[in-house]
Amino acid sequence: MNREITSWYSPSLGEEMPIATYGHYGPALLLVPTAGADFLEYERFQLMNDLENVVNAGKAKVFSVNSVNKQSWLNKEMEGSHKAIRHNQWNEYIFNEVVPFIKSQTSGETPVIVSGASFGALHSMNLFLKRPDLLNGVIAMSGVYNLMEYTDGYYDEQVYYNSPAHYMPNLTDHWYLENIRRSRNIHLFSGEGPYEAPWAAREFADVLYGKGITYELDIWGPEWKHDWPTWRAVLPHYLETRL
Repeated sequence: MNREITSWYSPSLGEEMPIATYGHYGPALLLVPTAGADFLEYERFQLMNDLENVVNAGKAKVFSVNSVNKQSWLNKEMEGSHKAIRHNQWNEYIFNEVVPFIKSQTSGETPVIVSGASFGALHSMNLFLKRPDLLNGVIAMSGVYNLMEYTDGYYDEQVYYNSPAHYMPNLTDHWYLENIRRSRNIHLFSGEGPYEAPWAAREFADVLYGKGITYELDIWGPEWKHDWPTWRAVLPHYLETRL
């Protein structure tokens, strides 16, 4: 499997940001890491090994990015408002820098699906819902979609606008809704094992249903817990059968 690491100084974030790219061609899969992890997390936990056949067959070209969660929501020393500012800068990095980079490495017509597990699922869903004109779908694995699960009780307007469980029930803007409805790749996965939150996936699926948005809610059994073996099984399966 072809593997390349690219890095540049991000104007949005004010620091060097690396991206790992796997494969040569296919629909683009943008991977967002969990919690405080980095752009090599999916490789380190061997998920990329499980994606090798899919990638080599041209069913996906994978782009894995860094998060700034340790500089935002997971930073216990930072004020809540400053955490939100840093997170919004990361959003802009994805929209204004990463997506154009992906297009430069594929084509302007190549669909881009964003995916993540755990905290990465929330971020992935939020990115897609904010820019359904740039991102063509989302595979959200084992997520909760209420950002306050990570804010230590802090809440302001920017928490609201980065928390899909908060803003989606109130979304009435025609442009956003129609662009979101256009996607046929909105996937909500959860297991029912330890530390999974199938209730969160079901609740958010109900929100999407209420907005007339087509989605897949996929709940696996109690043997599937909140851990890498689950996501290593789920993501290759989705890329083989959904895209």
